This record gives sequence, structure tokens and C-alpha cells, in this order.
Amino acid sequence: MNQIEVWLGMLARKVIKRGNFKSTAELKEKIVAFIDYFNNTMDKPFKWTYQGKVMVA
Repeated sequence: MNQIEVWLGMLARKVIKRGNFKSTAELKEKIVAFIDYFNNTMDKPFKWTYQGKVMVA
């Protein structure tokens, strides 16, 4: 997975998954609030664990 997929997964789990939004404007407000929160508290480089080894099935 690339970093944007990881970030979008966090957005989906923390904001969208169990959200109940009355309008698209409210959804947008929640997403923007999450972005601000993420940038102020959680923003850090992702630690990658993949070492480039070929996966054998």
C-alpha cells in the first residue's frame, strides 16, 4: 500500500465509517476537521516495514 491508501484508510475508519451526516457540507466539515487534527497531532512519517523481499505463494 502506498501512503495515501494508508491515510485514506485512517480517514475512513475515524470519520466516515460510523458517521451520520445530514448533508455533504457536514461531511466536508468533518473531513476538514480531521485533516486539521491529523496535521496537528498525528502527522509524522509512516514507518515502513517492507524490506523489498519477493513474496512467494
